[in-house]
Amino acid sequence: MTSFIQSVDARTQLAGTNRLEVLLFSLGTDTHTGRDEVFGINVFKVREVMHVPEITRAPEMPAAVEGMVSLRGTMVPVINLQRFCNVQTDSTPRILMITEYNKHIQGFLVDSVDMIERLNWDEVKAPPQMLTSRLGGLVTSVAELDNGRLVMIMDVEKVLAETAGFYDDEAVYEGITRQENSDTTVLFADDSSVARSQIKKTMEKMGIRYISTINGLEAWKMLTTLAEQAEATGGRVSDKVQIILTDVEMPEMDGYVLTRKVKGDARFSDIPIIMHSSLTADANQMLGKGVGADAYVPKFQPADLARTLSSLIENEQ
Repeated sequence: MTSFIQSVDARTQLAGTNRLEVLLFSLGTDTHTGRDEVFGINVFKVREVMHVPEITRAPEMPAAVEGMVSLRGTMVPVINLQRFCNVQTDSTPRILMITEYNKHIQGFLVDSVDMIERLNWDEVKAPPQMLTSRLGGLVTSVAELDNGRLVMIMDVEKVLAETAGFYDDEAVYEGITRQENSDTTVLFADDSSVARSQIKKTMEKMGIRYISTINGLEAWKMLTTLAEQAEATGGRVSDKVQIILTDVEMPEMDGYVLTRKVKGDARFSDIPIIMHSSLTADANQMLGKGVGADAYVPKFQPADLARTLSSLIENEQ
């Protein structure tokens, strides 16, 4: 089982090339629909894959939280993805995936894991509205494999938000102050609905205007549209957008490629870029700085994001 995640550290070299590797997993065949749908999770987020160990049940847990496991002395909450996704199956989960998201460690119970697939982000598409509606925003993107098989990239941040309330605590906004006389507009890109919601709330508390996009390609198209508008009026794009905030992992164009394109285009090169990601390893931050990011802020830390925004705004004044 450990062969799935051997040499994960070496995969850091994929960052910045608009490619990713996903671990495919199944929740089992749904007895109601007869489908065995395949999901994917970024290998960067997977720490271990193992057979299900003994789980300690605890009272008053959220419905999809199975309990806790002790992993080398660390108590790790275990989320049953079959239950969370309402998959009705005759089988019980056999595999536990240990993941880390923004310094939170948790386990996900799944029926099976399949293989690791290497994908280009430009081959990974935003899901159609019908799929988004059916799965309640659980899927951030969809990719077609070489064999014609479809894989859905799961929005794990949404799972964590709804099962553990990691990102829904008002306390995380404490200390954020309103920017007086601010005329700042931030264009941001993020494929996670949970992340977009928190970014918007942070901006609103700061009194900052924003333009929201769902991935790097949409952000790039928005920037080029604004550039055309500015050129038609004899202005500059930086009169319309003062800061760009981008996630790293996004379908169609990731944050590294977006940053490189922005910094390589004279129309936008004077606009500071903040990378905003749950990939917080030093290697990822160095890659961000390497493609031209002016700052790198961990996701789901609104106070840190607000401080970074405030600093950039003050430098512009």
